[in-house]
Amino acid sequence: MISVLRASERHHGRFRKRQVWRTFAPVDRSDGLSDGFGALETLDENRLPPFAEVARYARDDAEILTYVREGAVTCEDSTGHAGVIQSGEFQRMSAVPGVRHSETNASRSDWAHVFQIRLRCSTAANESGRERKRFSAAERRGGLCIVASPDARKGSLRLHGDTRMYAALLEPGQHVVHELASERAAWLHLVQGEVTLGDVVLTAGDSAGFMTERAVALTAREDSEILMLDVGQPRAHLLAASDLQHRRP
Repeated sequence: MISVLRASERHHGRFRKRQVWRTFAPVDRSDGLSDGFGALETLDENRLPPFAEVARYARDDAEILTYVREGAVTCEDSTGHAGVIQSGEFQRMSAVPGVRHSETNASRSDWAHVFQIRLRCSTAANESGRERKRFSAAERRGGLCIVASPDARKGSLRLHGDTRMYAALLEPGQHVVHELASERAAWLHLVQGEVTLGDVVLTAGDSAGFMTERAVALTAREDSEILMLDVGQPRAHLLAASDLQHRRP
């Protein structure tokens, strides 16, 4: 089962010049996937003018993955931690209740393009903390580069939950296959470009959920960038995704 969510179907919010596109929108209770996809709670694309903040959520009990695609972002929290995430860097943060945090465009003149992903917090993620790493274009080019995992394999960021996140930069004609273990699912987001999943074409901003599939297989039709999360497969999200497939072929 492969379910497609088009870029135009995301929830688009605007505050002054800041814009955010939310793949999963908790405010839209009519959407069967408003609560996310397995451990994946949110996947937001932010475009920030100078000094604008990344869109926040009321709840802080989550592991948050931030990818700065363009620009630089200053991150601060109420414990006194501060740092800057540069273009091409990924950060894992354990956000817990009682610790306030913010991420703000660090530039006085340039916009920032930022992706933020929230993962449902496991019982082990009870301490606030951050880890940041650059995964170069060379590491991500031509195939799936693991950027976050529970065992920090291949130098990836360490997650508390059972989720694996991958990133890839693909040239036209390059083919990628990611096998899914039993009871696993995957969510693919196309950051840029155009890819095919069999006879389905995804363009920038589109996403696809893979349930009860043996593998994720795709081919780039032009220079493309993807993010993919390998997650568990709760039955509730199988039913929601089945509804999505009927409503959004």
